[in-house]
Amino acid sequence: MLRRTFLLSVSAAAVAAGQAAGERARLGIDTYSIRSFRWKAMQLLDYSAKLGLNTIQISSLGEYESLEPEYLKKVRDHADRLGIAMDAGIGCICPTSGSFNARSGDPAETLAQGLEVAKAVGARATRCFMGSAADRRGKLPMEAHMEATIKVFRSVRSRALDLGVQIALENHGDLESVEMKTILDQSGKEFAGCCYDSGNPVLVLEDPMFTLEILAPYVASSHFRDTALFERPDGAVFQWVALGEGTTNIEAVLRRFRQLCPRAPVQLEIITGRRPAPLSYLEPGFWKAFPKMDAASFARFVALVKKGEPFAGSMMIAGAGKQPPEYEAAVKEQQRVDLERSIAFAKTVLR
Repeated sequence: MLRRTFLLSVSAAAVAAGQAAGERARLGIDTYSIRSFRWKAMQLLDYSAKLGLNTIQISSLGEYESLEPEYLKKVRDHADRLGIAMDAGIGCICPTSGSFNARSGDPAETLAQGLEVAKAVGARATRCFMGSAADRRGKLPMEAHMEATIKVFRSVRSRALDLGVQIALENHGDLESVEMKTILDQSGKEFAGCCYDSGNPVLVLEDPMFTLEILAPYVASSHFRDTALFERPDGAVFQWVALGEGTTNIEAVLRRFRQLCPRAPVQLEIITGRRPAPLSYLEPGFWKAFPKMDAASFARFVALVKKGEPFAGSMMIAGAGKQPPEYEAAVKEQQRVDLERSIAFAKTVLR
């Protein structure tokens, strides 16, 4: 057995044993949850400590005041003082995706930089994503985007292993779980893992629990939020809501996540303030985006849809484009309130 594999095996066993003995869950936030505050890393760490959290995912490099080693060391030292474990994050790393910004430079270099920053702040993983749901309806087949992503991952393999930082590819509404699994298997499971997002599976017609069961062996990080999912004449509608206010049985998903992924943090990425969005799977044209959809998986999703109902709580919906200052202030405050309500719910589930 390789020394690296042996150490990982021992670590996993130790963590699992600690959890069985009642070890405290690693609970925190993904900083996109409070994006309108435009806080930097130090402020985000202080906010997390105030809420009694012990992990955080800094979701973009722009949330650091500097990428100089001296500053990143200060961030790491501050996190250590507060007892908060960090994950790092960057954006799209697939050059063929419509989400990729060519001004960001070479995707492999961007990913390598994300790994370096992660190492500097003491993070075990850096989250990234391939693209978005729009790629399923683009000019290229999904296989082309997957191949491009695998190529980028393989190009940084030795650097990731040398740094001891794992890539955490997010299921970003672009990939079905079996497609994600293919990318990770072909890239190399020794350094390529998953950032499991509980809100995005509905975009690819998957039950979040099904997605978790497929991706659990690869999970290095996470995003948790809840979803209201319900029927309409042409298929279904979904809307992201605060934790505990949806219809996808998020409590069971959280508990199953802790069983299957004892080493991974539970990080909340709460996204509210968006309109309900359609999933028109009863329209023939819809299926061009899903030519290989598994029937059993889809049947499980439809069963979840049929149990659901519209969100009946209070929520301010942000419009497109620039909004009046009063609206922007209200939506900003909603981000904080919904995140903190979600944290309180998660604590009751994970205690």
